[in-house]
Amino acid sequence: MNPSIPKEDFMSELELNLRDDGAVRLIALHRPASRNGLTVELNGQIIAALDGAAADRAIRCVVLTGEGGAFCSGLDLKMAAASSGGIEDAEERMNRYFHGLIRALRRVPKPVIALVDGPAVGFGCDLALACDIRLGTPRTRFGEIFVKRGLMPDGGGSYHLPRLVGLAKALELMLTGDMVEADDSLRLGLVTRLLPVETAVAEAMAYAHRLAAGAPRVHAWVKRAVYGALDSTLEEALAVERRGQMELLRSPDFFEGVSAFFQKRDPKFTGE
Repeated sequence: MNPSIPKEDFMSELELNLRDDGAVRLIALHRPASRNGLTVELNGQIIAALDGAAADRAIRCVVLTGEGGAFCSGLDLKMAAASSGGIEDAEERMNRYFHGLIRALRRVPKPVIALVDGPAVGFGCDLALACDIRLGTPRTRFGEIFVKRGLMPDGGGSYHLPRLVGLAKALELMLTGDMVEADDSLRLGLVTRLLPVETAVAEAMAYAHRLAAGAPRVHAWVKRAVYGALDSTLEEALAVERRGQMELLRSPDFFEGVSAFFQKRDPKFTGE
């Protein structure tokens, strides 16, 4: 277990550790033997934790991380090789538990932060890319290493990576499988900041609490507008912004924000 995370605060000692700290849910992968490699069972647990956070009004921000000096090594190849079933079964498992995990991240109408402390490779890289914000440490490493296994990215990497680093750089990373070290991940925009390893969890949680203090309905609409704009025309994007803003202008949180401005205090948003 990461020494920065109090052991007694966790709900379980299984492959997925959960801790709710006020309005922030921490989801930590805990499979040290495989550097947090993914399995059907673990993915199902992550999906359930994300859907639970989405439905829980008390949770306003999610932090996804991995323990033991690794974010996620992607698919656990040993477990996958030991599983039974043919290509058809593999396709069903991919759609339900792996692509389903990426869809679950997108369903959360609240900020989802990936704390990438250590390597995020293969599907683990794609998992981090599917989060809203990524924070790193000096030992952060990203790698779309599928090509080195005779495969292509299959966790939304072909969608997210070009939008983050540009077309040419994304193709280079996916065609070579080269690793991106911490400093370059910051320069390319894969992470927004690098945190000291020793305090990474505490600082990531403090950052999450800062976001959690914001207006939940605004966050939901911002995510809806931004992600929708990636696949829309300018007019369609403007229409989403217009609908969202009209709804928000009628919300109690808007009136609270204005009142707080005039009263020179921090707003207390409720999400109503």
